[in-house]
Amino acid sequence: MRILAIETATEACSIALFDKGECLAADHQVLGRGHAEQLVPMIAALPDHGRAERIVVSLGPGSFTGARIGIATARALGIAWDAEVLGYPTLALVAAIAQQGQPRGVTVCMNGGHGEYFVQNFAADGSAQGDVQSLPPEQAKGHRLHPLIAGNRARELADLCDAGTVISQDILPDASAIHLLPTTCLTQQVSPIYGRGPDAKLPA
Repeated sequence: MRILAIETATEACSIALFDKGECLAADHQVLGRGHAEQLVPMIAALPDHGRAERIVVSLGPGSFTGARIGIATARALGIAWDAEVLGYPTLALVAAIAQQGQPRGVTVCMNGGHGEYFVQNFAADGSAQGDVQSLPPEQAKGHRLHPLIAGNRARELADLCDAGTVISQDILPDASAIHLLPTTCLTQQVSPIYGRGPDAKLPA
């Protein structure tokens, strides 16, 4: 089975095409913004224009816009190619990358916007230990943390902790590492994971 992986929920935009477990081609670009303009051309540059029987796409949390762009693209390609479309949590992929070759508990800490962090713990087998939380830095510091913190805000959180109590890995999710993700993380419910409430409020 050919699998196309799409990751757009952070400042990184990445894709990877797998065939029978082997990565045929991949692209990873740290864009900040511009996922909508870059994603489709990146896929088109893959062998056979990225055509696959299954598409797996990041659901977030992370960039609201980035996650929606990736999901919309995956759904459109799924219809065009008659392909199965599955989603996965972004933080679970970061945890899987951090645990590669050394299974252990990890706290994932990613940029949550508005000065907050998305924080979630994962067990050594990659399973989530509770739901993702959006926390201000001081509250994140008081969160029950594993000795290893990974993510694009890992170092900042580690710096808030007592010296020597944790180590950090600066990691952005990468679609080429999708094979590391436990299959239990894949879901047919392909809709964004926002991680916090909407910024806009209805008038009283």
